Amino acid sequence: MNKLSLREKIGQLIVTGFPGPEITDDLNRLITEYKIGNIILFSHNVQSVNQLSRLCTELQERITEQTGQPALISIDQEGGRVTRLPDEATNVPGAMAIASTGRPENAYAAGRTTARELRELGINFNLAPVLDINNNKQNPVINVRSYGDTAETVEEYGLQMLRGLQEGGVLASIKHFPGHGDTAVDSHLGLPVIDKSLEQLEELELKPFRRAIECGAECITTAHILFPTVEKEQIPATMSKTIITDLLKQKLGYSGLVISDCLEMEAIQKFYGTAKGAVGAIKAGVHMVFVSHTPKLVMEAVHQLEQAVLSGELPMKIVDEAVEKVMYYKNKYAGASQVERDLSIVGCAAHRRVAEEISLESICHVRGELKLVETGDRGTIFIGSYPYRSDMASSSVNHSFSFPETMGQAFNTAHLLIDINPAEHEIHEVVEQVKSYSHIVIGLYNGRENQGQLKLVHRLKELGVNVTAVALGRPYDLELLEDDVCGLAAFEYTPLAVKSIISILNGSVKPSGKISIAFGN
Repeated sequence: MNKLSLREKIGQLIVTGFPGPEITDDLNRLITEYKIGNIILFSHNVQSVNQLSRLCTELQERITEQTGQPALISIDQEGGRVTRLPDEATNVPGAMAIASTGRPENAYAAGRTTARELRELGINFNLAPVLDINNNKQNPVINVRSYGDTAETVEEYGLQMLRGLQEGGVLASIKHFPGHGDTAVDSHLGLPVIDKSLEQLEELELKPFRRAIECGAECITTAHILFPTVEKEQIPATMSKTIITDLLKQKLGYSGLVISDCLEMEAIQKFYGTAKGAVGAIKAGVHMVFVSHTPKLVMEAVHQLEQAVLSGELPMKIVDEAVEKVMYYKNKYAGASQVERDLSIVGCAAHRRVAEEISLESICHVRGELKLVETGDRGTIFIGSYPYRSDMASSSVNHSFSFPETMGQAFNTAHLLIDINPAEHEIHEVVEQVKSYSHIVIGLYNGRENQGQLKLVHRLKELGVNVTAVALGRPYDLELLEDDVCGLAAFEYTPLAVKSIISILNGSVKPSGKISIAFGN
């Protein structure tokens, strides 16, 4: 490490991304001139298993050649609605769905399956699992990404997922410290505030993190959230020495890698500036910062970090400690990802069975009487919208797939595609179109934010017919429906979840899931 220049050291502390399936000229420049040594991948970088494997190989070769160190190649592969791998790989269910199975061993299986596939693809760093406690039903960004609304549920399942990822051979980061569950603002779009004392955080939010640290968590992602009762300065946890060094490292005894959430999120970029946020985070005790999208902002971050060191604002000792920590985990995980890989493991039949069985076990029959559907039933119609990107953490929309069309084809019945938030005139048109049917199955997708869906269900019930509502996003939608509406919770709008709903509605599988959150009006 002593042989590294200041720029080379700073490059080891930054993670960046790029906008396509191949290495871009801008990324080449960041690697060559700015010595950036780590990568984050998104859905836009992924076309197929073979392409992704080649890309990871090229990234490793380029970064190792230019920096002298292997790359940590990271991805958000939580499962459920936050997945980046192609359909030919195995995308497991998400956190709340897994918890609804009632079997923590499913979380371990999901973690281990995910890790094995990532490793064979050349990805050595998974930004999961989520250990936030979703105790705020209005939370726009965590919700079903959380295992539940109690510390006990999150610990029981989150730690099994963590163990599966680590034993599967990838670095895993628990997130978002010290807790993002009790917010009504998405930090991608604004700056959330949690006005709780340290004692209150200790009673709830910190419990899963403390337990994970005791169980050997190796990496923690910080939250871009203000905790004004804990940190007196107007700075978020990511930039707070009080929270990162005093609380996390000293009070909780954590000695692993600390990384930031993306510093291009509005919570940082809008209120502090990405480059200033990078300096603040490293000063606070964060070891590695994410500037995930914009080359200009990466360059600004490098320049400001260099100036902060040269001016004495950022002590070289802090930089060296961060580089040493990054190098330790690179040696452990990035080096191992260089060995010959076996792509036949990715999306293999055994892994797909694991994901399918977990998904089937996750479906919850929450309310009302379940009415089955026979193939060719002319009295049933399926309606719903396309999946849309419900928040900036979600994967992009796949317009080749929709609940009503998939269900209609599976049962050879009528189907109707509607708007995500139907206005009054569309509600009237839909009611007119479906009033001849005796059973209407509607796929709800976050109806609390799209009230037209809930109004439509109410109007459908007024027809005096059987209505089955399938919550393809947040299960809280089902609390807002009339008592005699049948409600199924699927937690996520994915091909895997919809396939499970088919098995439930055709009667081949009885729904066995139990909702892992407090439920009721």
